[in-house]
This record gives sequence, C-alpha cells and structure tokens, in this order.
Amino acid sequence: MTLNSAQTGDTRREERRVEKRWHGMQKRPKGKVSHLAVQTDVRLDCEFDDPIGVLKDCHRKIKRSLHVLWVIADRAAGRELTGEEITAVRSAMDCLRVEVTRHTADEEQSLFPRLRGETISGDSEELGVLEDNRRQADRLHAIVHSLYSAWISARALRPESQLRLLSCTETLKRLTEQHIQVEEQIVFPRAQQVLDGQTFAVMEREFRDRRS
Repeated sequence: MTLNSAQTGDTRREERRVEKRWHGMQKRPKGKVSHLAVQTDVRLDCEFDDPIGVLKDCHRKIKRSLHVLWVIADRAAGRELTGEEITAVRSAMDCLRVEVTRHTADEEQSLFPRLRGETISGDSEELGVLEDNRRQADRLHAIVHSLYSAWISARALRPESQLRLLSCTETLKRLTEQHIQVEEQIVFPRAQQVLDGQTFAVMEREFRDRRS
C-alpha cells in the first residue's frame, strides 16, 4: 500500500467516525437551552482583603461560563442557535475573556512569584505545570471562541466543526476542574501557610488595581 492510499484510508475512517458520532448526537433531544445567561460583572462574594477568596470566586465564575458553552455545544448541535442561546454564549465568552485575563494576572503576577520565593523546588515545579496547563487552555479558548463566532455568523457548523467544538469545551472543562482542584486543595492552603499578612495586603492592592 502506498503512503497516499494509507492516508486516504485513514481519512475515510476518520470521516466514518465523525459521521457515526454526528448521527448519535442528532438522535438526542434538541430542546431549547434555557436559563443559561451569564453575568459578566457579578460582584465578588469575597472582599479584596481576602485574595484567596477572590481567586476562588473567579474559579466559580469561570466554571459557570464553561458549563454554559459546553451545554450549548452539546444540546444545540445540528441546528441554528436561538436568540437566548446566542446571548448566553456571548455572555459566557465575555465573562471568560475578562475573568481569565484577571485571574491569570492575579496568579502569575501576584501569587505564584511570591509563593515560589517561599516554597521548595517541588512546589515550584507544580506551579510550572499549572502555568503550562493555562497556556493549553488559552489555545482551547481561542478555538472555542472562533467556532462559536462562526456558528453565530453562519447559523450552522459543519459536523466536524461541531464535534471539534464539543471536544474542546469538554477538554476545557476537564482542564479547568483539574486546575481548580490542585489550586484549592494544595496551592492555596500552602499560600495561607507561608505568606504573611503584609504580603497578602500587597496582593490585595494589586487585585484592586486590576479591577479599577
């Protein structure tokens, strides 16, 4: 078998796989997705004098927004988005744009550098893994934004694009949940143990400045 014929076979198998999953998605109920609007400027539950609490608030908002994008990608596949769904998608994407940018700066400019100065090498490596995961998530965010924008503009997506959107939103949800678990169970408790009140006061001012 020549290389070209092998590649053709792989392509056909992938096309059959995409078609099979697409038909499975088409058989599911495709009712309208309701009550998924996301507010982009919700007041934080925690005050700025609790920087760790602010970071946890951001986690909740990011998770809510990703859940909206995943649910709509799954339930609205194969049809045009409703006006309510478009509003929810745009709100979720706006929320992610704002919250992810702030949250990344809060962690990678304020928290992680100070934590690296107070922790052992193993902990620093763990922070590096979190930063690598964030860069992977950034790439997925860009793909999701592009595909949803195309869906809204063209009113439909090709089956392979629909599956890619669902795969990317699922992966983003998984990465985010893992990221949050590591931070809230390991990184944040460690920060509260090793960073003093003066350090948290400086972080508080930095957090405020990013939101002013």
